[in-house]
Amino acid sequence: MTSESELLLNTAGIQIDKDACVVIIKTEWNAAIIDALLDGVKEILDTQEVKYFVYTVPGAVEIGYAIQKVWENAKGTRMVPSAFITLGCVIRGETPHFDYVCQSVTSAITLLNLQLPVPTIFGVLTVNHQQEALDRIGGKHGHKGKEAAVAALKMIAFGQAAYLK
Repeated sequence: MTSESELLLNTAGIQIDKDACVVIIKTEWNAAIIDALLDGVKEILDTQEVKYFVYTVPGAVEIGYAIQKVWENAKGTRMVPSAFITLGCVIRGETPHFDYVCQSVTSAITLLNLQLPVPTIFGVLTVNHQQEALDRIGGKHGHKGKEAAVAALKMIAFGQAAYLK
């Protein structure tokens, strides 16, 4: 029997253009968690032989700006991204700052996902404590970096197939 985790990581049958390119925007905060998420993304993209570029921003709030700038700078070049993957980890603290950061990054990514002609994959962990983050980088809740990469591949394929024939 196939587990839910195995279904989420299934790349069988996904067909994308050979010149597909993924841009990964990752944060500096909670570097050990982010590095593990990035390793998972790279594993999937490398297996599928998809080109990718990685940019680092200070924190989760800066992700939306970075995506917008990369997109603007890539327009009209040969390296227009086929998808963006966002990687961050916001851990709840003692102040409402957590709520503001989570709302800000969620709103920015959702807006960009609707405005850009390519998908923006939400790979930002919003957790209550460190253990919840660890559970999401290969623990009991799977590997959210790998899942984000598979989601990007599936959405690139969807975008390529979604044109009326």
